[in-house]
Amino acid sequence: MDTTQILTAFLSVGLIGAVLGAVLAYASKVFHVAVDPKVEKIAAILPQVNCGACGYPGCAGYADAIVSKGAQVNLCSPGGQPVIDQIAAIMGVAATAGVPMVAYCACNGTKENAKNRFEYYGPASCASAVFVSGGHKACDYGCLGFGDCVEACPFDAMGMGDNGLPFVIDEKCVGCGACVKACPKGVMKLMPRGAAVYLACSSKAKGREVTDACTVGCIGCKICSLPKTTPSGAVKMDGDLPVMNYEIEDTFTGAKFKCPKGCFIDKADKDKTDEQITAEKEAFKAEESKASEAAKKAALEKAAAAKAAQENSQA
Repeated sequence: MDTTQILTAFLSVGLIGAVLGAVLAYASKVFHVAVDPKVEKIAAILPQVNCGACGYPGCAGYADAIVSKGAQVNLCSPGGQPVIDQIAAIMGVAATAGVPMVAYCACNGTKENAKNRFEYYGPASCASAVFVSGGHKACDYGCLGFGDCVEACPFDAMGMGDNGLPFVIDEKCVGCGACVKACPKGVMKLMPRGAAVYLACSSKAKGREVTDACTVGCIGCKICSLPKTTPSGAVKMDGDLPVMNYEIEDTFTGAKFKCPKGCFIDKADKDKTDEQITAEKEAFKAEESKASEAAKKAALEKAAAAKAAQENSQA
């Protein structure tokens, strides 16, 4: 190949490149879509973790939704109140605070507590294991223990315990919900950060079926939902499974101490000794007994007063 051919090829390629570049430049002008400056400002403020907690496809999608679709400005849980305040300032709206949430595992089916139906041989993934007869656990609603939720967490706020269950590091968790979406059994849930007690069971099965599969599963006895146990009404039954309403202010102490299977877990107990927990339970029983006696006395006095009033009216 002589110099002329090389030069011709070089110029041809250069010419083609120049023409294509000019076409692309023209197309970018013709098909240019103007972006609202507010979208770019909000996108720059967002943490760019693209966790999807806001319900939109990534931080850019959320920024666009705020400006063009009127999405709420307080949906970014990873950013928290500082980000909410800045977005609100850009949009000229009130910075209403969202309720800070934290993840928890609604299952206490550890290796010791829960039984397996069969040995699972396959990819170490909950998403894979669930396709084999719904999973190897005897409880159809229990955690499969392969840690898909841990892998999904973008904030390194979770880990797998030696007991076969995931745990959440509250200090790192921002309540983005990535673990909730990753769990095929639905045992990962969110609760208000300020709450301490949660229900560590997701089984909707009947009592005998539950006890055959797990030693600590909820048997649907309904004790926790009784007015005597939870006077506020913050615990209601959904079939055979209690549902906690965190919007109603309650410590859930009655449910915690009176549940025969110990399904209600208090996060504060992890820092207490067994002796301290036992002492608290005994104190609760004593206080409950005192209240019961007081109620009985009041009822008797009321009945006596009513009887006396009736006798006086007949005299």
